[in-house]
Amino acid sequence: MMQVSKRIAAARPLATTAMHERVDILRLQGESVIDFSIAISHFPAPASVRAAVAEALQQPLLPYTAVGGAPALRQQLAGKLREENGISAGAQHVIVTNGAKQALYQSLYVMTDPGDTVIVFRPHWPAYVATGQLLGLNIVLVDQPEVVDAAFLDRLPRAKVLIINNPHNPTGKVYTKSELDSIADWLRARRCHAIVDESYEKLIFEGVHHSLAACKDWEELGIVTIFSASQSYAMMGWRAGFASAPAVWVKAMEALQGPITAAVPALSQVAAEAAFAVGDVPELLADYRVRRDLVVDMFATQPWIKMPAPASGPYLWGDISGITRDTVGFAETLIEEFRVAIMPGEALGCPGFIRIGYIADDETTLRKGVQAIISLGKRMAES
Repeated sequence: MMQVSKRIAAARPLATTAMHERVDILRLQGESVIDFSIAISHFPAPASVRAAVAEALQQPLLPYTAVGGAPALRQQLAGKLREENGISAGAQHVIVTNGAKQALYQSLYVMTDPGDTVIVFRPHWPAYVATGQLLGLNIVLVDQPEVVDAAFLDRLPRAKVLIINNPHNPTGKVYTKSELDSIADWLRARRCHAIVDESYEKLIFEGVHHSLAACKDWEELGIVTIFSASQSYAMMGWRAGFASAPAVWVKAMEALQGPITAAVPALSQVAAEAAFAVGDVPELLADYRVRRDLVVDMFATQPWIKMPAPASGPYLWGDISGITRDTVGFAETLIEEFRVAIMPGEALGCPGFIRIGYIADDETTLRKGVQAIISLGKRMAES
């Protein structure tokens, strides 16, 4: 009998991608489905990105680049880190990747050995846990507090790596400078390293984005910072991301990436160069703010759900534990009866919650999908 390796036998597809693929299958069968399971922007990629790629396609050659990315791109991204994030980085601290997931995998791979402990705050992006499990790591889930301070951090177990998502998916939390200073002090005291996923850095409604690595000793502390164009620049399918890391880890990540994918495709690198030069995205942010407020207002009159307005990001995180903690069952009923897809909280470590990606489609479709969720919630609350 054909068998798979022990390394992969226990692995399962990410719940986030599995639900989205289920939507795709239903649509191929002719079904009309509203997909809130992941965040896919209704905005196109920035005009400068599309223009840069169109120009590159007119060139006679698209050669291989260095595994870690074209030198000019790495220099540009290092400049972005210095100017926008306050991270003292050079080209040797940058590696260009196929989105944030590759950066995460390669970072954890070179920073840890099987059996090492990694702390992940809950609720969490599912890829943090899945990647750690693939690498044989001991994943410790800790409930993320409203405020991260020294007292909270002192209660954490010993670990090799702490993973932080700032801004946070799915709650929208934006870490304050004080919180990040407390984390940096804790890293120094514990000799723990950190991976900080800053993929939503441009999608902030309230608060100011700060980078943990904007401290003088970031390289000594071992802080890896991950960036992606997918959400900040509405470029989900372009797979354009990068990481900044201590130079010795960048070299190790290149050694890992080389035999797997080699360099990111040349066109994706062209897109990344144009995207990360854009800076802020006020038009996109203003549109998302209106949508966020619309959905929060629609839920405000419903006693069975607590749906706060997030300070950042393309997701809403709703507490429906008053009617059920089985949000897998809630999501199943919703897609089967109403043809609306959401992400159950179990996928992010928190039963009793639902995650809604509210940035796709038009406003009419958005309202229709939210109304379906309200209809199911009211039915369950009254039963």
